[in-house]
Amino acid sequence: MTEIRSAAQVEKALSQLTDQVRDAFSEPPLVIGLHTGGVWVANALCQRLGWPSPATLDVSLYRDDFDTTGLKRSGATEGMPAQLQGDHILLVDDVLFTGRTVRAALNVLFDYGRPGRIDLAILFDRGGRELPIQPSFLGEDLGAMGQSRCKLSGPEPLVLIAPRSE
Repeated sequence: MTEIRSAAQVEKALSQLTDQVRDAFSEPPLVIGLHTGGVWVANALCQRLGWPSPATLDVSLYRDDFDTTGLKRSGATEGMPAQLQGDHILLVDDVLFTGRTVRAALNVLFDYGRPGRIDLAILFDRGGRELPIQPSFLGEDLGAMGQSRCKLSGPEPLVLIAPRSE
């Protein structure tokens, strides 16, 4: 595995993301972290902002890539309200690439009811979008460097890595 962003560089992106989120909200929204890296980022955001712990969402059953990757449960959905009815949501993930994971998360959220506004907070953007999904808040745009496969390793320390080819 190759380190793409060190713990110090991830910390800088996380600080940038935290500042953007802090400036945008006068009161905490319902923060939801996507398993697994998004949960780590959501926890860090909530701790830094003094907000309640985030809910967590596993979208593996809603993904559209079973035929290429198989069904891989990534974690448990916890802390979600029984029903969403106009709630303001901050959806948090670690790395945004094609947008398909976020699309799956939106499908899950609408199974809980009708959320109000949904904002998207992303620590690293790889580019390469296949769906019209863009972050509301962004820690760092990886630019041309983002086209290679990467993932957040953590939870302590948080480091962005390029995993070995499988």
